[in-house]
Amino acid sequence: MEISAAGRLEVRITTADVGKRVSVRRLSEAGVAGEKFTDTVGVLTSWTDGVLLITRKSGESVRVAESALVAGKVVPAAPARRRDPAASYEELARVTARAWPPVEGEWLGAWRLRAAGGFTRRANSVLPLGDPGLPLDEALTAVRRWYGERGLPAYVQTATGAEGTQELLCAELERRGWIREVTAEVWTGPLAPVADLAEGTGVVLSREADEAWLARYQRKGVSDVALRVLGAGPSVWFATVPGADPTGAPAAIGRCVVDGRWASFAAVEVDPARRRQGLATAVMAALARRALDEGASAAWLQVETDNTGARALYAGMGFALHHAYHHYREPGDAGTDR
Repeated sequence: MEISAAGRLEVRITTADVGKRVSVRRLSEAGVAGEKFTDTVGVLTSWTDGVLLITRKSGESVRVAESALVAGKVVPAAPARRRDPAASYEELARVTARAWPPVEGEWLGAWRLRAAGGFTRRANSVLPLGDPGLPLDEALTAVRRWYGERGLPAYVQTATGAEGTQELLCAELERRGWIREVTAEVWTGPLAPVADLAEGTGVVLSREADEAWLARYQRKGVSDVALRVLGAGPSVWFATVPGADPTGAPAAIGRCVVDGRWASFAAVEVDPARRRQGLATAVMAALARRALDEGASAAWLQVETDNTGARALYAGMGFALHHAYHHYREPGDAGTDR
């Protein structure tokens, strides 16, 4: 917090700082003996009618009454991390989009409209990479029309928690009644240490997702459209650990897309009866070695906020949070379970 020369806390933010990352301290129980304070760090997304709206790294919005402010300051940009590969949000947004491409896409200014017959929100949502070239309400109208023509609900994928992310857009969508349905995180880490974690013996790599691989994949009844999404990307590899399942499903699977210096890991799944045997690590190590052979040096993956097992596994491999992302669904649409 900012402290004056006299040792007093000071509020050094104004309405002109909307859009900047700030740190504020507020009185949480005004008028009570032994006053308590609450600190909040995030992007100041609005300051109207005596109320500040601050969006945290997780995407959570916090309302702070101006009258309760005790101190506040603008937070400078975080220094580049030394352990993990440095990457801007925009670079990662483009890389992650190429690793899970839609079947159909169109540009609205710098917004990428994506559709893939409803297979996953990532492939059926708008990826905002800048200005749509229209006022926001007109852009959202165009988005709803585009998805409506394809029989799909309109989703907008936004990000929070890194330099250049979209806390302001999140706040504007929420003001317009758009509903946040899903939050996940993108983690990054160096690739070589993953390759050294296990020998990867018994892992079979292929360019295609065969019937055995699909038998272990969590999404059953995969359509032709889904297969096109799974098989598309700059350089796609599928990993399989054969198993003894009478249905023919492998003991473990995984998917990796190599794109320049980046390797992505996805669909790492293990037979529940074979968990805690190092199979997920073996799959990722085998895929990492192949990605290293193709010139990659950094890795990314996405993980759900409530998947404690996966989060512990990836943290142990050297991955760390880069940013969170969210899917906002248009108001008035029931959406689908995707």
